[in-house]
Amino acid sequence: MTILIGLIVTLGCIGGGFVAMGGHLEVIWQPWEYVIILGSSLGTFIVANPLKVIKDTGVGIVDALTDASPKKETYLDILGCLFLLMRELRTKPRSEVERHIDSPAESPIFTAFPKVLSNTSLVTFICDYFRLILMGSARTHEVESLMDEEIQTMRADKLKAYQALTAVSEGLPALGIVAAVLGVIKAMGALNESPEVLGHLIGAALVGTFAGIFFSYAVFTPIAGQIKIVREKRMKQYVVVKQTLLALMNGAMPQIAVEHGRKAISVSYRPSVDELEQQTLMGGSAGSAPVAKQAA
Repeated sequence: MTILIGLIVTLGCIGGGFVAMGGHLEVIWQPWEYVIILGSSLGTFIVANPLKVIKDTGVGIVDALTDASPKKETYLDILGCLFLLMRELRTKPRSEVERHIDSPAESPIFTAFPKVLSNTSLVTFICDYFRLILMGSARTHEVESLMDEEIQTMRADKLKAYQALTAVSEGLPALGIVAAVLGVIKAMGALNESPEVLGHLIGAALVGTFAGIFFSYAVFTPIAGQIKIVREKRMKQYVVVKQTLLALMNGAMPQIAVEHGRKAISVSYRPSVDELEQQTLMGGSAGSAPVAKQAA
């Protein structure tokens, strides 16, 4: 939403300022200039990136426009799910805990937290490291190093869309010059026309330079930056899981371990101690209180 508001403000200021100076907006409307610039940038984007990154960039743009970053409720679900799993680990036989991590889709704990269960990669991350803890032979510093390596790898994969779109934005001013040069070439072929016609053709050519710079710095760069922000916020979920499980491995009780995870959350979305306590007592979404009772 903020991206759309920003674009409206930008277009309003540029268009309004141009009209206030005595310009005519219809001069800026040069659709074939835009086809040359945006079409060539799309082509180079396809050439430079594998299909997976191309698809992920589309997903990233949608996520950026809708601000699909985790909110306080998402973190509460993660901490609540971890709390119940850790209580199971402390109080139940290994076979019962394995039932949850081997089939999370059928686990009453995971199904009580739909925001967690819908995130397949996060569920896999949680189950993998609970499985390591169940083995009992992994050392804390080894698990921490492994977690850091995996989080770093996932972050690099998630930021490929940002890097691809940034590369497009950096090339747009040059592609705008290409469109302008083509427009000048067209104008040179009309030197025998009247100054009015020739001036219109040169003005249309210069729109290419304007459009390349505008699309680069006012559209693609901000969207790429927003993709990075959203993806970084999503990676924070894994850091929360990491801090919680490391605290558990170091001997902390589940109530203390989730507090370690809570402290890793940005202040803007960090739930309070009372909210976290209420979540662990309720055991997930509405109607899931039996899960907490079962885990107790």
